[in-house]
Amino acid sequence: MSTSTNWQKSSFSGGNGENCIEVGQEAGHIVLRESDDPGLVITTSPAKLAAFIQGVKAGEFDHFVS
Repeated sequence: MSTSTNWQKSSFSGGNGENCIEVGQEAGHIVLRESDDPGLVITTSPAKLAAFIQGVKAGEFDHFVS
């Protein structure tokens, strides 16, 4: 993982950043991490992340947060 990754988090993550999943891009891959455990990074492709986001928007994962 590069130290120059520009991490971005959602504006819905809370004022203190306590509910943050951060996302960045490195060498054409998407990287994800939790702000309270920045050493644990998940790497995926833009296409896989796009498919996941489409599922989120469609409500396919709502049962995990209700």
